[in-house]
Amino acid sequence: MRVLVLHSNVAFDAPPDEQDTLVTAQAVADALRERGHEVLQRAFLPDPAALASALAEAGATRVFNLVESVFGQGELAGLAAAMLERRCVAFTGAPAAAIACAAAKPFTKRILAAAGLPTPDWSELPSWEGLAEKRHYVVKSANEDASLGLDDGAVVAGAKAARERAALCTARHGGTWFAEVYCPGREFNVSLVEEAGAPRVLPIAEIQFAGWEPERPRLVGYAAKWDARSPDCLNTPRTFGIENESPPLAGALERLACSAWRLLGMRGYARVDFRLDDSGEPMILEINPNPCLEPQAGFAAAALQAGIPYAELIDRILHAAQ
Repeated sequence: MRVLVLHSNVAFDAPPDEQDTLVTAQAVADALRERGHEVLQRAFLPDPAALASALAEAGATRVFNLVESVFGQGELAGLAAAMLERRCVAFTGAPAAAIACAAAKPFTKRILAAAGLPTPDWSELPSWEGLAEKRHYVVKSANEDASLGLDDGAVVAGAKAARERAALCTARHGGTWFAEVYCPGREFNVSLVEEAGAPRVLPIAEIQFAGWEPERPRLVGYAAKWDARSPDCLNTPRTFGIENESPPLAGALERLACSAWRLLGMRGYARVDFRLDDSGEPMILEINPNPCLEPQAGFAAAALQAGIPYAELIDRILHAAQ
């Protein structure tokens, strides 16, 4: 096929989580060429004429959509998919509506809760309704991913501390923040790839907190994700094997992940992140359409555990494009 690899327009001085988009785009393009496709890479510009020009230059029959942000804002990532849908161009991954929904985390949680899928209780502006003084909360960005603003100070006790942390994060990072009940249990990432129109669950990854001090909250923060030399990164290894260790838990994670996929109308590939609550029950933290495809990242690692090499994984995602 003739494929246009479309990625975020990343500034030269962008933070590491945005620079990673360019690494991923190059890896995807190389994998597609290895599989025999003709590839052109271009940064996405939110301009119909620019998109039309890139499509014409590539002579593209399909677009590999790697746009994670527009103007540096993750909540605008769905714009690329929306413009491609408008032009009736087949592209990889989730449709625009699913991307927009997942980018609005409290909104996604309302949909999950309405469908009866478990997600931690939460509270948000302007009312902060339901905040309790005797509960621990993690204060998170309502619209950005990549663990923006997540550090040890993100977990707080009580309503007053949650509101203060949200105000601090707004001043420091901008955007909107909300408080989600902190789940202290194990953390799992469930990666799904589309096969014959249905989601296939890849081997489930667990994030370990090796040597973590007992008093520290278990969080995969910004340093753990983006500073490979940091202690937090080195001490949060990814492991596999929950399917053998605890088939009932693995089965519950698989069923919930597939339910979330269908609920939001995912396509191509996705990842659903879980934490176990204080009673050991899995809770859905986030649904990630178009998760990172960098070769060393979690999605590729799960595929490799399933016997799917990187280039084959990318080719499968391409062939599921709609």
